[in-house]
Amino acid sequence: MMSDWNNKRILISRTDSIGDVLLTLPICEWLKKKYPEVTLLFLGRTYTQSIIEAYDFVDEVINWDTIQSLPTVDRMAAFRALNVDAIVHIFPNKDIASLAKKVKIPTRIGTSHRSFHLLTCNHRLNFTRKNSNLHEAQLNFELLKPFGLKQIPTLEEINQSTAAFHPSAVELPQNVQSFINQHSKYVILHPKSQGSALEWPIEKYVQLAKKLVEKGYGVAYTGTDKEGVNFRGNITTSENIMDTTGTMTLEQLMRFIQQASGIVACSTGPLHIGGFLGIKSIGLFSNRKPIHPGRWHAIGSDAHYIVNDENCEVCKKGKPCKCIENIEVERVATLF
Repeated sequence: MMSDWNNKRILISRTDSIGDVLLTLPICEWLKKKYPEVTLLFLGRTYTQSIIEAYDFVDEVINWDTIQSLPTVDRMAAFRALNVDAIVHIFPNKDIASLAKKVKIPTRIGTSHRSFHLLTCNHRLNFTRKNSNLHEAQLNFELLKPFGLKQIPTLEEINQSTAAFHPSAVELPQNVQSFINQHSKYVILHPKSQGSALEWPIEKYVQLAKKLVEKGYGVAYTGTDKEGVNFRGNITTSENIMDTTGTMTLEQLMRFIQQASGIVACSTGPLHIGGFLGIKSIGLFSNRKPIHPGRWHAIGSDAHYIVNDENCEVCKKGKPCKCIENIEVERVATLF
C-alpha cells in the first residue's frame, strides 16, 4: 500500500440515498487535506448528483446510473477510463465491486462484512455499523485507514466539514419565491421519508404549523408529489402555510432549505441537507438501534434531535416501537 496519494486518483463509491451520501462527504475533506494533490472522484446516482456537485472537495462526479445502463463491455471500458488508483466501497455494491476488480483497480477497499468483498477487495476493514455507538459519518472514516488515518474524527470535527457544501443559486418556482418574499422567516416541515424512517404523525405537523405561525413564521411543507398525495388532505394551507410538495427539483429544494429559518423532519435526506447548510435542523427519532439519533442525527452547526423517551424499554430491547409518535408538539415548537 502506497504511503503518498498525492497526484493519484481515488474513487469514493456511495450509490444510495441523499442522507447517506451527505454523511460520506466529510471523508473527502480529510483525504484532500491529507493529500492536497489527490484527485477525488465520487460515484453516485442521478438522484444525488447535485448533492455531490455541491461539495467543494469532490473533483469529479461519476454517474453510476449512466455506467450501469451500458452493455457489459462498454461498462468495463467506461470504468477503466476513470483511470483510478483506488476505490473505496463506502456502500457495498456487488456489481461495482466486481467491475472494479475486473478492470484491475490496484487498491480496492471495503468492509470485511460482505462475502463478495472476499473475492473483489484486497483491503478489507473489520468493523460493524449496526451495533456501533459511532455516528454514520464517523463509521465511514473506518474505510480510510489504508490511507493513513490513525484516529476517527470527533463529531465536532466532522461538523466543521459541512462548511464546504455550496449548492447552486438556482431560480425557484414563482409561487415559492413569492412565499419567501412575503415571509422574512419561515420553517420547512418535511413529514415523510419515502418509507426509510419512522415518522411523526401528520396531525402533529399540522399542530406545529399552527404554533409556528403564531410565533411569526411562515410554514412550508415539502416532499415528493407522491408524498404530498398522502397528506395534502390532512393539512391546512393559508397565506402563511404553503404546500410545495412535488413542485421543486432537488437543486431547488436545496436552495429553498438554504434560505429557511429551520427544518423539522424525521431521519431523511432534507434534514441532512439542512444540517449541512447550517440552518436549525430538528430531527425526530426513535431511540432504537440501529435507527437511533446517535447513528443518524444531522450533522452541522445548528443540528438538533428529539426522542420521546431516552429510556424507552422497548427501544432498548431493539424491538419495534412507535414512541416517536408521542413526541409532544410543544417540545419542537420551543426550539424556534
